[in-house]
Amino acid sequence: MEEKMNINDLLEELYAYSMFSIRLGLDNIKEICKYLGNPEKSYKVIHITGTNGKGSVSTTVERILLDAGYKVGKYTSPHILKFNERIIFNDKYISDENVAKYYERVKKIIDEHNIQATFFEVTTAMMFDYFKDMKADYVILEAGMGGRYDATNVCDNIVSVITNVSLEHTEYLGDTIYKIAKEKAGIIKNCPYTIFADNNPDVKKAIEEATDKYVNVLEKYRDSTYSLDFNTFTTNILINGNKYEYSLFGDYQYKNFLCAYEVVKYLGIDENIIKEAVKKVIWQCRFEVYSKNPLVIFDGAHNLAGVEELIKIVKQHFSKDEVTILVSILKDKDRVSMFRKLNEISSNIVLTSIPDNPRASTAKELYDYVENKKDFEYEEDPIKAYNLALSKKRKLTICCGSFYILIKLKEGLNG
Repeated sequence: MEEKMNINDLLEELYAYSMFSIRLGLDNIKEICKYLGNPEKSYKVIHITGTNGKGSVSTTVERILLDAGYKVGKYTSPHILKFNERIIFNDKYISDENVAKYYERVKKIIDEHNIQATFFEVTTAMMFDYFKDMKADYVILEAGMGGRYDATNVCDNIVSVITNVSLEHTEYLGDTIYKIAKEKAGIIKNCPYTIFADNNPDVKKAIEEATDKYVNVLEKYRDSTYSLDFNTFTTNILINGNKYEYSLFGDYQYKNFLCAYEVVKYLGIDENIIKEAVKKVIWQCRFEVYSKNPLVIFDGAHNLAGVEELIKIVKQHFSKDEVTILVSILKDKDRVSMFRKLNEISSNIVLTSIPDNPRASTAKELYDYVENKKDFEYEEDPIKAYNLALSKKRKLTICCGSFYILIKLKEGLNG
């Protein structure tokens, strides 16, 4: 009898599909799903795309639906510490055994039919099949990139969400907000209800061209208010006299909350369930309080829009000389602008590298992009850089710039 593949060997084989890189298109995933028996038709799908906020919205909707008693699947990317985080059913990561089981099913199909699948197509097919077997009521899908040609876009959504649109992945999605919004609006198809949170007229135009069944929550809830509580690190939101203590913290989380709120209101979820559920949402590396004493925040801000939102929060409560930042930024990001922005909230910024990542720069290379060098220093080793940042003994230390650096820090610090 053939020996079962070790999970690490299996994942190594799975990651090797990345050699086919990013190839946008639906032919592969449709073919794989056909041979699997079209598992993606087995449940109600909530499809979420957008430049920032997908994870916060999907996790909030997930928590509320779980508390309402439904069986819920969630598909998200990238993972922070382990692959299993991408595929979650009823708040539990897929097991190693099921990763192996569903990988073998998909691998058999792509081998038999000579399908040149990418990593994301393989994992998406695994997810569809797994959630069918788990008998999910709802499945929340985060698009990997864009929307129209993303591998997740083979479902008939009951709700589509476009959180917001900024310039990103321009080599694949287009070089204007309108073009990118058109790609993201590709998830809508015949969906009965589309929700978005962006006042850019180009975004609205792209959505209007796809559907007339939409709502901009920033308009619908324009009379609602919010405040940030820096003692509890919660976002307190007031809508039509109802108060919600949202456990995800930040100005930008207000918009994410409105998207999630509109989804579950559309699905008819009870108001009291919503109020209790939003107190319990956990989403790592999104203004996550990693340590209270000393105060250390892990934030996944990895592009200019994310950094601007981070800055907005920090400026409200901390002066420039009270903040140290540890940061590493991937090569395909606007490093000069991001460093310039981070320098607005900190006079002490430590640059570091992300080991074993081909998209990463060395700390020294990052330093070469810095304009105001007196406020910056660099250390190649992430853990040494973290200790260097803490040694400044400032009121707040922020670690940001890429989920990948946060992964390395968590792995190193948590042993």
